Amino acid sequence: MTVSQLDAPLLEQLINSPRLPIVVQRLHDLLDDEAQRRAHFIDTILESEKAEFINGEKIVQSPAKFKHTRIVGRLLILLDIHATTNNLGWVGFEKVMVSLTRNDYEPDICFFNAETAATFHADQMRFPAPDLVVEVLSASTEAIDRGVKFEDYAAHGVSEYWLIDPDTETVEQYRLVDERYELAIKAQTGELRSFAVPGFVIPVRAIFDDELNRNVRNQFLNA
Repeated sequence: MTVSQLDAPLLEQLINSPRLPIVVQRLHDLLDDEAQRRAHFIDTILESEKAEFINGEKIVQSPAKFKHTRIVGRLLILLDIHATTNNLGWVGFEKVMVSLTRNDYEPDICFFNAETAATFHADQMRFPAPDLVVEVLSASTEAIDRGVKFEDYAAHGVSEYWLIDPDTETVEQYRLVDERYELAIKAQTGELRSFAVPGFVIPVRAIFDDELNRNVRNQFLNA
Protein backbone atom coordinates (compact mmCIF):
# COMPACT_ATOMS: atom_id res chain seq x y z
CA MET A 1 0.00 0.00 0.00
CA THR A 2 1.36 3.42 -0.94
CA VAL A 3 1.30 6.48 1.31
CA SER A 4 -1.29 8.02 -1.02
CA GLN A 5 -3.71 5.21 -0.13
CA LEU A 6 -3.44 5.85 3.60
CA ASP A 7 -5.67 8.23 5.47
CA ALA A 8 -3.83 11.43 4.43
CA PRO A 9 -5.11 13.72 7.23
CA LEU A 10 -4.28 11.12 9.88
CA LEU A 11 -0.81 10.55 8.42
CA GLU A 12 -0.11 14.27 8.23
CA GLN A 13 -1.29 14.72 11.82
CA LEU A 14 1.04 11.95 12.98
CA ILE A 15 4.03 13.31 11.05
CA ASN A 16 3.54 16.74 12.62
CA SER A 17 3.04 15.39 16.13
CA PRO A 18 5.81 15.50 18.76
CA ARG A 19 4.61 12.01 19.70
CA LEU A 20 5.79 10.55 16.39
CA PRO A 21 8.97 8.90 17.82
CA ILE A 22 6.93 7.40 20.68
CA VAL A 23 4.36 5.98 18.28
CA VAL A 24 7.05 4.60 15.98
CA GLN A 25 8.77 2.89 18.91
CA ARG A 26 5.51 1.34 20.06
CA LEU A 27 4.88 0.07 16.55
CA HIS A 28 8.41 -1.31 16.38
CA ASP A 29 7.91 -3.16 19.67
CA LEU A 30 4.55 -4.49 18.52
CA LEU A 31 5.98 -5.78 15.25
CA ASP A 32 8.95 -7.39 17.01
CA ASP A 33 6.58 -9.26 19.32
CA GLU A 34 4.38 -10.21 16.40
CA ALA A 35 7.38 -11.51 14.43
CA GLN A 36 8.26 -13.84 17.31
CA ARG A 37 4.69 -15.16 17.45
CA ARG A 38 4.70 -15.62 13.68
CA ALA A 39 7.96 -17.60 13.82
CA HIS A 40 6.42 -19.81 16.50
CA PHE A 41 3.34 -20.29 14.33
CA ILE A 42 5.46 -21.36 11.35
CA ASP A 43 7.57 -23.70 13.48
CA THR A 44 4.67 -25.42 15.23
CA ILE A 45 1.82 -25.56 12.70
CA LEU A 46 0.86 -29.14 11.91
CA GLU A 47 0.39 -30.48 8.41
CA SER A 48 -3.05 -31.69 9.49
CA GLU A 49 -4.11 -28.17 10.55
CA LYS A 50 -5.77 -25.56 8.38
CA ALA A 51 -4.67 -22.39 10.08
CA GLU A 52 -3.61 -18.86 9.15
CA PHE A 53 -1.60 -16.15 10.89
CA ILE A 54 -3.43 -12.84 10.63
CA ASN A 55 -2.37 -9.59 12.29
CA GLY A 56 -0.53 -11.37 15.09
CA GLU A 57 -3.07 -14.12 15.78
CA LYS A 58 -3.32 -17.77 14.80
CA ILE A 59 -6.71 -18.40 13.21
CA VAL A 60 -7.74 -22.06 13.02
CA GLN A 61 -10.36 -22.86 10.40
CA SER A 62 -13.20 -25.25 11.16
CA PRO A 63 -13.82 -28.20 8.79
CA ALA A 64 -15.42 -27.18 5.51
CA LYS A 65 -19.00 -28.01 4.65
CA PHE A 66 -19.80 -30.36 1.77
CA LYS A 67 -21.12 -27.53 -0.43
CA HIS A 68 -17.85 -25.66 0.11
CA THR A 69 -15.59 -28.55 -0.85
CA ARG A 70 -17.67 -29.38 -3.93
CA ILE A 71 -17.31 -25.84 -5.24
CA VAL A 72 -13.57 -25.86 -4.61
CA GLY A 73 -13.25 -29.24 -6.30
CA ARG A 74 -15.18 -28.26 -9.42
CA LEU A 75 -13.26 -25.03 -9.98
CA LEU A 76 -9.92 -26.60 -9.08
CA ILE A 77 -10.32 -29.31 -11.73
CA LEU A 78 -11.12 -26.80 -14.47
CA LEU A 79 -8.30 -24.42 -13.54
CA ASP A 80 -5.77 -27.22 -13.22
CA ILE A 81 -6.67 -28.80 -16.57
CA HIS A 82 -6.48 -25.45 -18.35
CA ALA A 83 -3.23 -24.34 -16.67
CA THR A 84 -1.50 -27.70 -17.12
CA THR A 85 -2.60 -28.26 -20.71
CA ASN A 86 -1.41 -24.81 -21.74
CA ASN A 87 1.75 -24.69 -19.58
CA LEU A 88 0.51 -21.54 -17.87
CA GLY A 89 1.70 -22.20 -14.33
CA TRP A 90 0.65 -24.01 -11.19
CA VAL A 91 -2.68 -24.20 -9.35
CA GLY A 92 -2.53 -24.69 -5.58
CA PHE A 93 -5.30 -25.26 -3.07
CA GLU A 94 -6.12 -25.18 0.66
CA LYS A 95 -2.85 -26.26 2.33
CA VAL A 96 -0.67 -23.97 0.19
CA MET A 97 0.56 -21.28 2.57
CA VAL A 98 0.83 -17.84 0.99
CA SER A 99 3.21 -15.76 3.11
CA LEU A 100 2.91 -12.01 2.65
CA THR A 101 4.71 -9.21 4.48
CA ARG A 102 2.75 -9.57 7.71
CA ASN A 103 0.34 -12.46 7.34
CA ASP A 104 0.17 -16.11 6.27
CA TYR A 105 -2.91 -17.39 4.44
CA GLU A 106 -4.13 -20.72 3.10
CA PRO A 107 -6.51 -19.72 0.30
CA ASP A 108 -9.02 -22.18 -1.12
CA ILE A 109 -7.44 -21.93 -4.59
CA CYS A 110 -4.52 -19.93 -5.94
CA PHE A 111 -2.72 -19.70 -9.28
CA PHE A 112 0.94 -18.84 -9.92
CA ASN A 113 2.17 -18.01 -13.41
CA ALA A 114 4.78 -20.21 -15.05
CA GLU A 115 7.70 -17.88 -14.33
CA THR A 116 6.93 -17.77 -10.61
CA ALA A 117 6.12 -21.48 -10.39
CA ALA A 118 9.46 -22.34 -11.99
CA THR A 119 11.24 -20.99 -8.90
CA PHE A 120 9.48 -23.38 -6.48
CA HIS A 121 11.33 -26.39 -5.07
CA ALA A 122 10.07 -29.77 -3.90
CA ASP A 123 10.26 -29.06 -0.17
CA GLN A 124 8.91 -25.50 -0.29
CA MET A 125 6.24 -24.78 2.34
CA ARG A 126 5.69 -21.01 2.05
CA PHE A 127 4.81 -19.23 -1.17
CA PRO A 128 4.76 -15.65 -2.50
CA ALA A 129 1.73 -13.69 -3.62
CA PRO A 130 -0.13 -15.56 -6.40
CA ASP A 131 -1.66 -14.05 -9.51
CA LEU A 132 -5.17 -15.29 -8.67
CA VAL A 133 -6.78 -16.10 -5.32
CA VAL A 134 -10.19 -17.72 -4.89
CA GLU A 135 -11.97 -17.84 -1.54
CA VAL A 136 -15.27 -19.65 -0.96
CA LEU A 137 -17.21 -17.74 1.66
CA SER A 138 -18.55 -19.16 4.91
CA ALA A 139 -20.12 -17.59 7.98
CA SER A 140 -16.86 -17.92 9.91
CA THR A 141 -14.54 -16.55 7.19
CA GLU A 142 -16.52 -13.96 5.23
CA ALA A 143 -15.46 -10.98 7.35
CA ILE A 144 -11.80 -11.90 6.91
CA ASP A 145 -12.15 -12.68 3.19
CA ARG A 146 -13.84 -9.32 2.58
CA GLY A 147 -11.69 -7.44 5.08
CA VAL A 148 -8.02 -8.00 5.83
CA LYS A 149 -7.47 -10.44 2.96
CA PHE A 150 -9.14 -8.11 0.48
CA GLU A 151 -6.76 -5.33 1.50
CA ASP A 152 -3.69 -7.55 1.89
CA TYR A 153 -3.97 -9.34 -1.44
CA ALA A 154 -4.38 -6.02 -3.23
CA ALA A 155 -1.42 -4.48 -1.39
CA HIS A 156 0.80 -7.38 -2.51
CA GLY A 157 -0.17 -7.30 -6.17
CA VAL A 158 -2.54 -10.27 -6.44
CA SER A 159 -4.01 -9.22 -9.75
CA GLU A 160 -7.32 -11.07 -9.45
CA TYR A 161 -9.51 -12.10 -6.51
CA TRP A 162 -12.69 -14.17 -6.61
CA LEU A 163 -15.21 -14.50 -3.80
CA ILE A 164 -17.72 -17.32 -4.20
CA ASP A 165 -20.90 -17.47 -2.14
CA PRO A 166 -22.11 -21.10 -1.94
CA ASP A 167 -25.51 -20.15 -0.54
CA THR A 168 -26.54 -17.73 -3.28
CA GLU A 169 -24.34 -19.44 -5.90
CA THR A 170 -22.80 -16.11 -6.82
CA VAL A 171 -19.29 -15.24 -7.99
CA GLU A 172 -17.69 -11.85 -7.40
CA GLN A 173 -14.66 -11.24 -9.59
CA TYR A 174 -12.32 -8.41 -8.60
CA ARG A 175 -9.49 -7.01 -10.72
CA LEU A 176 -6.53 -5.06 -9.37
CA VAL A 177 -6.51 -1.51 -10.75
CA ASP A 178 -4.09 1.10 -9.36
CA GLU A 179 -3.40 -1.05 -6.28
CA ARG A 180 -7.09 -1.39 -5.46
CA TYR A 181 -9.68 -4.02 -6.33
CA GLU A 182 -12.49 -3.08 -8.66
CA LEU A 183 -15.51 -5.32 -9.11
CA ALA A 184 -15.50 -6.75 -12.63
CA ILE A 185 -18.60 -8.90 -12.33
CA LYS A 186 -20.99 -10.21 -9.69
CA ALA A 187 -23.06 -12.94 -11.27
CA GLN A 188 -24.96 -16.18 -10.87
CA THR A 189 -25.00 -16.90 -14.60
CA GLY A 190 -23.14 -15.83 -17.72
CA GLU A 191 -19.49 -16.06 -18.61
CA LEU A 192 -16.51 -15.79 -16.27
CA ARG A 193 -13.28 -14.72 -17.99
CA SER A 194 -10.08 -14.60 -15.96
CA PHE A 195 -7.67 -11.68 -16.22
CA ALA A 196 -4.81 -13.52 -14.51
CA VAL A 197 -5.10 -16.94 -16.19
CA PRO A 198 -4.79 -16.47 -19.95
CA GLY A 199 -7.61 -18.04 -21.93
CA PHE A 200 -9.53 -19.33 -18.93
CA VAL A 201 -13.20 -18.77 -19.73
CA ILE A 202 -16.01 -20.78 -18.14
CA PRO A 203 -19.74 -20.46 -17.52
CA VAL A 204 -20.39 -19.26 -13.97
CA ARG A 205 -22.76 -22.22 -13.53
CA ALA A 206 -19.89 -24.67 -14.13
CA ILE A 207 -18.74 -23.86 -10.57
CA PHE A 208 -22.06 -24.98 -9.12
CA ASP A 209 -23.45 -27.60 -11.51
CA ASP A 210 -21.86 -31.05 -11.84
CA GLU A 211 -23.13 -31.84 -15.32
CA LEU A 212 -22.07 -28.50 -16.78
CA ASN A 213 -18.74 -28.83 -15.00
CA ARG A 214 -18.16 -32.21 -16.68
CA ASN A 215 -19.08 -30.76 -20.07
CA VAL A 216 -16.60 -27.89 -19.71
CA ARG A 217 -13.97 -30.30 -18.42
CA ASN A 218 -14.37 -32.46 -21.53
CA GLN A 219 -14.16 -29.40 -23.75
CA PHE A 220 -10.85 -28.45 -22.13
CA LEU A 221 -9.47 -31.98 -22.48
CA ASN A 222 -10.50 -32.26 -26.12
CA ALA A 223 -9.39 -28.79 -27.18
